[in-house]
Amino acid sequence: MVKKTSDNEYLKKVELVSPKTAILKNSLLAFIGGGCVCLFGEIFFNIYTALLRDEKLARTLVSIMFIVITAALTGIGIYDRIAKIFGAGLSVPISGFANSVCSPAIEYAVEGHILGTAEKMFSLAGAVIVYGCSLASLYGFIYYFFLGGNA
Repeated sequence: MVKKTSDNEYLKKVELVSPKTAILKNSLLAFIGGGCVCLFGEIFFNIYTALLRDEKLARTLVSIMFIVITAALTGIGIYDRIAKIFGAGLSVPISGFANSVCSPAIEYAVEGHILGTAEKMFSLAGAVIVYGCSLASLYGFIYYFFLGGNA
C-alpha cells in the first residue's frame, strides 16, 4: 500500500532538502557586476566621444565592443565563470544575448560547421530575432501608413 502525502507535507519536505538561496549576497553581487559593466561602457563611451566627437558613433562602438568582448570571453570559457559569480548582473541585454548566441555554437561545433555551429547558434536567440524583427516591421508599417511617418 502506498502512503499518500498531502501537498503541505510535500512542500515541507521539499523545503527541508532544497538549498537555501543567499538573496542578499546574490543581489549585491549582481548589482556590483552590472555596475562594473555599465561603468566600463560609460568609460569607453566617453573615450570614443572625446576621440570621435560623434555620440551616435560612440554608442554604436560601445555596443559592438560589448558584443565582441562577450563573444571572445564566451569562446575561451571565461564568461560563464564570471557569470556564475555575478549572476543576473551580467545578463544585461547585449552581453547576455551575445552569450546566448555563442554558447550553443561552441558546444555543437564538433558536429560540423553547418549542422553544429550554424544550426545551433540561433537555437535560443532565434526566437528573439524572429519576434523582434517581426514586431519592429509591424510597428514600422503602422507608423508609416497609419501615423504618417516621415522619418
